[in-house]
Amino acid sequence: MVVLAVTWMAKQGHEAEVSEIFGKLTEESRKESGCLLYQVHRHKTEPRRFFIYEQYKDDAALEAHRAAPHFLQYARKALTKIADRVDGHVFVPLDEASKP
Repeated sequence: MVVLAVTWMAKQGHEAEVSEIFGKLTEESRKESGCLLYQVHRHKTEPRRFFIYEQYKDDAALEAHRAAPHFLQYARKALTKIADRVDGHVFVPLDEASKP
């Protein structure tokens, strides 16, 4: 399993648009065969801050997600106009991290 944790910050006044884009991205991403979990969170006190927690079957599934038309349309094209990616990190479960 591969986990991706990403934080985005909506540009001032675009919070609703970012939320709408994440709704579409969530719906389509969850349909991917290699996607195990795709959950978008919104910060409780900073409404411009979004955190996405994603789980994929393996590296190939993550790469397939990144190449999917909905990802290119929403994450690469639409979202980048109204939000900034703050950070993104890829993780593996601890019991898998030590495997060769």
